[in-house]
Amino acid sequence: MLIVGSNPRLEAPVLNARLRKAWLNGAEFALVGEAVDLTYDYMHVGSGSEALQQVVEMGGDDEIRGLSSLVIVGQGALCRPDGAAVLAAAMKIAEQTESKLLVLHTAAGRVGAMDVGFTHDGGTSSTLRGAKLVFNLGADEIDMPDGAFVVYQGSHGDRGAHRADVILPGAAYTEQSGIFVNTEGRPQMANRASFPPGDAREDWAILRALSAELGKTLPFDSLAQLRAGLFEAHPHLGALDQVPVNEWTPVAAGKMTNTPFAAAVADHYLPNPVARASQVMADLSRLAAGRNRPMAAE
Repeated sequence: MLIVGSNPRLEAPVLNARLRKAWLNGAEFALVGEAVDLTYDYMHVGSGSEALQQVVEMGGDDEIRGLSSLVIVGQGALCRPDGAAVLAAAMKIAEQTESKLLVLHTAAGRVGAMDVGFTHDGGTSSTLRGAKLVFNLGADEIDMPDGAFVVYQGSHGDRGAHRADVILPGAAYTEQSGIFVNTEGRPQMANRASFPPGDAREDWAILRALSAELGKTLPFDSLAQLRAGLFEAHPHLGALDQVPVNEWTPVAAGKMTNTPFAAAVADHYLPNPVARASQVMADLSRLAAGRNRPMAAE
């Protein structure tokens, strides 16, 4: 397997556990990016795009063909000016080695959002610039524009809630049934483990009630009706526990800059609002930072 510009231990801890299991069963790994402790052995090809280009130029010879059955690309390699060229190189390697391609994402709901078209081009900052009203669905890692009226719907008192003018208390992910799509595109059903406290409600119910108040009533009265509409519009989401086969569309080759790749996630203990609201995760983050801090010479 070839890992490009990613640290699975930071960006996808669950995936890292699966990769370690594969290593224990004899899988071999190569890494292009920052050399890190992945809890399993790997060959460090290099730190930047120059090393990635060297792999491309090997042309799928026996050495590399035997090495790779999966090419994993992280956001640290894609979220940079030459990201499209990096993706093109990774796809070329996948073609040469007859491998599958897996792109890691740093937000848990991003793959599912892409499936239903709930994304946009240009980035969040450019989209929000000049906005008068912002409806924030539980995000705390973005800066709201000055002067905007912010409606926050979420489950934790994070930075997004502190900036809000109106708060609609939602259920946590453990308090509502949902379909979650993982980074490989596999839809999975999760049932709620408990009920939301106080006046908090399930997200679908809040949005349905709000639509009626705005005179634009959404066409469902229950979660089952909402799900039926979802499956009709996006049938592959109804194929639970199955990874959809996407059409292979190569990206045109481009020029890569010789800048070292870096992981997109700096602290895997605090990657989202739920974790950032946890005292336990905050303590783990603090202990990890202390462990990595250089010590003065005696």
